[in-house]
Amino acid sequence: MRKRKPKKRIIQPDPVFNDIMVTQFVNNMMWSGKKATAYKIFYDAMDLMKEKGEENPLEAWKAAVSNVTPQVEVRSRRVGGATFQIPTEIRASRKLSIAMKWMVKYARLRSGKGMAEKLAAEVMAASKGEGASVKKKEDTHRMAEANRAFAHFRA
Repeated sequence: MRKRKPKKRIIQPDPVFNDIMVTQFVNNMMWSGKKATAYKIFYDAMDLMKEKGEENPLEAWKAAVSNVTPQVEVRSRRVGGATFQIPTEIRASRKLSIAMKWMVKYARLRSGKGMAEKLAAEVMAASKGEGASVKKKEDTHRMAEANRAFAHFRA
């Protein structure tokens, strides 16, 4: 161990739902430090979900995040000149941040007018267990399962 671990930053809960997870998601979505804009997009997406018949958009969003959260991932490791994809467990904080990053990424790649609409559509799809971000998680799990034979190479 060469360097000391960086201190964990304390994240303030968001103003509307009073939830730290929402702030973390907004931080992931933010571009060029425009946090107010990112918050606006998130809350607009929640309002859109309410209009589309989602009775509790925050619960739906939390369900979506848990549906996208991966349990294992593959890491590349060189063993004797060959590179193996080794399935490894993911620690809790990384699971959550990966899930949020995937949701933001696939919401951005969606077709639609405006980020709020795209995000609302992605969250609604993910909460039902479908959509691109859930597919990404399933692909990651499939990859880990396929490479389970190399699990004994884990460092």
